[in-house]
Parts: sequence; C-alpha cells; structure tokens
Amino acid sequence: MTLMSLAKLPLSAEEGWPALARLKPGILKVFLLLVLPLSMLPPVMLYYAGLNYPEVFGPGASGRNWFIVGTVFFLAELATFLLMGWLIKQVGQTYSLVIDYHDAYLLAAIAPVPLWLSSLGLLIPNLLFNATVSAVALGVSCALLYQGLQALGRKRDAVVAGGIVQIVIGAGLIAWALLLVLALL
Repeated sequence: MTLMSLAKLPLSAEEGWPALARLKPGILKVFLLLVLPLSMLPPVMLYYAGLNYPEVFGPGASGRNWFIVGTVFFLAELATFLLMGWLIKQVGQTYSLVIDYHDAYLLAAIAPVPLWLSSLGLLIPNLLFNATVSAVALGVSCALLYQGLQALGRKRDAVVAGGIVQIVIGAGLIAWALLLVLALL
C-alpha cells in the first residue's frame, strides 16, 4: 500500500480498499501499530492544552489534573474502539450486510484516524479553528466508514452503507461527547 492509495480511502470504495482487503492485516497488529499510538494523541494534546492555555476550556480548568483527564480519555477511547467494531458488525447484520468481525474492527480502527489527528489542532489555542478542524475530520471519518463498508461488505449498497454510517457515527458522537464531558468535569 502506498501513501497515495491510503489518501484515496475516503474517496472511493475501489481505490485503496481492495489492496487493504488483500493485505488482511491482523487486528492485534492494527491495534498495536495504529489504534494504540494514534489514540494516545488526543489525551496528550488535552494534557498539553490544559497545562498551557486552560482558559480555552472554560473557567476552573486551570485547577484540573490534566494527567488524570488524559488517562481517563485514553482508556475511554480504547473502550470506544472495541464497542465500535462490535457495533459495525451488529448494525451490518441488521441491514443484511455481510461483514466479518475482522473487517468491522479494521473499519473501527481506520475511521477515527482523522479525528485522532485533528487533536493536533489543540496546538493552536483557538476555539473556532479547532471546531473547524474537528468538523472536517468528522466528515472524513464518515467518508472512510462509508467507503469502507461498501468495499469490505459483501453487499455494495449505498443506501445500506449510508444507514450504517448514520447509526455508527451517531453512537460514536454520543461516546465522544460523553468523553469530552467526562474530561472537562
């Protein structure tokens, strides 16, 4: 797989996804090389931003223990990964989309990559900038999930893929909102 084929993943089910399906990377390997390191990014960035410009997080943020906030956020992200893989598989079955657990967890690992990378926006203490970066990342994550479902699912149906994306992203947004509330309380 080349960097160019990876860049095409959110754009097409025919570009990049077939090569990824042929590679069939092990989920443990994907977890250790992709999920684990990238899911560390948001907690580290929260810790950095919380220590360097807590006023962005609102009143009272300067007194928080940002290490604990980051640790809780990290553990919750790992739990969310496990739940998202399971949810993709279950919702896929509900919609008669044949997708195995391996591919469901592969999608659960790939789809949040833009969201994890968007946490780098916290290097800039500007709420509007970070909201924009996060919104773009969410759009790319939705596209990755949509194209991945069409490519890895045994039934290419745009409406089915769209329905699954709505449910999974909706559940993911609820989980992320709860994570943020927990982190900022």
